[in-house]
Amino acid sequence: MSSANSFAKYWKLYQFMPHKSELHPACVEDLTFRILTGNLQPDFPTIAQFRRRHLQALGELLVESVRLAQEAGLVKGRDVAIDGTKIQANASKHRAMSYGRLAEELERLEQEITEYLRTLEATDQVEDAAHGRMADGRSVPEALADAQRRRATIQAAKARLEAEAQARAEAVHAERVARAEAAGKPAPPPPEEPPQPDPKAQSNFTDPDSRIMRNADKAFIQGYNAQVAVDTETQIILAADCTNQAADAPHLLPLLDQVMANLGRAPQGVLADAGYCSDAHLEALETRGIDALIPPEKVRHRAWRTVRAPRGRIPRHLSRKDRMRRKLQTRAGRRRYRRRMTSVEPVFGLLKSVQRCRQFLFRGLARVRAEWRWHCAVHNLQKILRYGKGRWRRRGPVPCVA
Repeated sequence: MSSANSFAKYWKLYQFMPHKSELHPACVEDLTFRILTGNLQPDFPTIAQFRRRHLQALGELLVESVRLAQEAGLVKGRDVAIDGTKIQANASKHRAMSYGRLAEELERLEQEITEYLRTLEATDQVEDAAHGRMADGRSVPEALADAQRRRATIQAAKARLEAEAQARAEAVHAERVARAEAAGKPAPPPPEEPPQPDPKAQSNFTDPDSRIMRNADKAFIQGYNAQVAVDTETQIILAADCTNQAADAPHLLPLLDQVMANLGRAPQGVLADAGYCSDAHLEALETRGIDALIPPEKVRHRAWRTVRAPRGRIPRHLSRKDRMRRKLQTRAGRRRYRRRMTSVEPVFGLLKSVQRCRQFLFRGLARVRAEWRWHCAVHNLQKILRYGKGRWRRRGPVPCVA
């Protein structure tokens, strides 16, 4: 068996790891898989238990794949494109309920249970008077049991939203205290009344960590916001994260911190869409010495054909956003920003279409984050394999893959 075929079989093991229906027959029928597994033939529950038990370790393979790609010369580190996509959670949006609706439903269930117990008491008195008392009265009626279970579920969801509101209020108060201490002013007192959640705040019964978000098709889904930072020249994913925050802006600096931690250095430039632009982000990137290209508003590439490139010196009175607009109007800026669309968007297409990551298999933010990083690591391994196979045909085996 040639080295190229061995590499292909090795990649196939990683590619189909999330899909146990194809991995199990391969461990039985494919000779290469039987060699890799030591002639072990795990069944479906064993594969699922292995994935569940080692999910966090599989997610950390992303860091190893980035370093492997860096050793192979696939990480240029000049420009990094950052973007996010919405991926459906392992839950239905119809199983979510707002805080205001939770209070109404809880009140309705309380009345229903009270009325049902009153009816049972009246019925028991009538039947006891007619037939005498029965010895067994410990069984709970099915209708009452369902109402009690639903009440407990709604109470738990209501408590989660109240705990989240309390945590946000404490974080805001701590930030105000820190600002007051830095300015030499007395600390503001904490709020007297406990904070109440927004009546429109949602909580899902199946996956409480997921949120209702709007995807690229303008449709509302129950899902998560998956973020990646991609090398614009090789499409290697340098950093990845997954949160339940629908907005993209809060993820820019944490992703850059991941890139610096994985590569050991900061990239030369950052490309991102208008969802990541803010004065604070532009100032932070300027402080770090990173050449950012983030438009303040949505850019239509067709409209650039009629825009004339500015000439002359940059006026000093321009704000950071105005400077960014001027920079995007230059030919070099337009040519450089087009690379964002041709680098990070194809990565999302490969992850969703080829690796079938359109809906997460796990529930909970920690597990979903590990699953997303695992998919990103598989994507990097595919890039390294294709690069290694090409070099193997031209120059012989590649040390980083062999």
